[in-house]
Amino acid sequence: MRKSLTSFVLSIFLVFPALADDVKIGIILGFTGPIESLAPVMAKSAELAIDEVNKSGNFSHGKIKSVRGDSTCVDAAAAQAAAERLITADKVNAIMGADCSGVTTAVLKNVAMPNGIVMISPSATSPALSTEPDNGLFFRTAPSDARQGEVIADLLIEKGFKIAALSHTNNDYGKGLAASIQKNFISKGGKITVTASHEDGKADYSAEVAALAQAGGDILIVAGYLDQGGKGIIQASLDADAFNKFFLPDGMIGDSLPKAIGTDLNGSIGSVPGTDSPGATKYSELAKLAGFESGPYGPESYDAAALIMLAMEKSKSTKSNVFKNSIMDVANAPGEKIFPGELGKALSLIRAGKDIDYVGATALELVGSGESSGSFAEILIENQKTKKVGYR
Repeated sequence: MRKSLTSFVLSIFLVFPALADDVKIGIILGFTGPIESLAPVMAKSAELAIDEVNKSGNFSHGKIKSVRGDSTCVDAAAAQAAAERLITADKVNAIMGADCSGVTTAVLKNVAMPNGIVMISPSATSPALSTEPDNGLFFRTAPSDARQGEVIADLLIEKGFKIAALSHTNNDYGKGLAASIQKNFISKGGKITVTASHEDGKADYSAEVAALAQAGGDILIVAGYLDQGGKGIIQASLDADAFNKFFLPDGMIGDSLPKAIGTDLNGSIGSVPGTDSPGATKYSELAKLAGFESGPYGPESYDAAALIMLAMEKSKSTKSNVFKNSIMDVANAPGEKIFPGELGKALSLIRAGKDIDYVGATALELVGSGESSGSFAEILIENQKTKKVGYR
């Protein structure tokens, strides 16, 4: 009897560890670097989706854990090292991230592809990523800057700005966005007086601003980062009385910038991925209940994590090379529409053999090789806060 009981207990330990093992999702974001003020909300948003799935009890593959890594946003070597640790030491099943386009490309090429790991970025927007070889492993819930360039050109013309100077951060994100802005603005009758790059991390941007001021313009477009070079360009422009109106693309959007610059930034305009869909409202409510306010790329981070988990359920596998084939299926029609707060319901529907259409926090629709078709919010800086005043 004792021998039989011992054999039975041992059999339980042999059979059930695979079911009890945690599924792990790596979260690689720039917790340090030029967008460090945005990363905490992005990470919390992804973990909000993970917590929702865990609490539902409807995920077939056990509990899900998040493991964070620092991309730095700008240091490719550091981002690759963080990704290597997550994959080889922490044994993550997928990556929510990275964030900035350059480090995302580096991690994809040098770490994710060789290891066969799915990446879903909430904020890497370089148009070059649309055609980057990825073995079907890379997706993004943020729209490409090819689309943002169109939106920015439209906004500038509509607001009466037909002559602009353009400063961009000297990396993949800045170069790609600057090219898209220039192409679209010129096509709509606008004029770019100068396109000049700037480096992050400098103490003095007076030389860069002098060149921009010499070229002139009714507004300065700053395609940079709100916590480093972009902020430096704006402050130096104000100090030199070179420009007093600024257009702020997505990497410049966040309340840390108007707080740092002060009232002189009031009246400036910008753009950031966003929607006024029912899903966006539901996500904001969930975030508040969890103790944080929604911020730039928070909704996209929630959606990225949700897609990973729903695709795992759909494919009946936590292996990236298997569930990658189900991401487009759960993201798009046909199927019952799924919003934030309904991930447990979605899992139940999938297990019942029914189709879902994950609408999520961003009215998500994946197109092409797996990127968001793209909705944007129009931003106005008012009372030292970023305010959404329209959508397109």
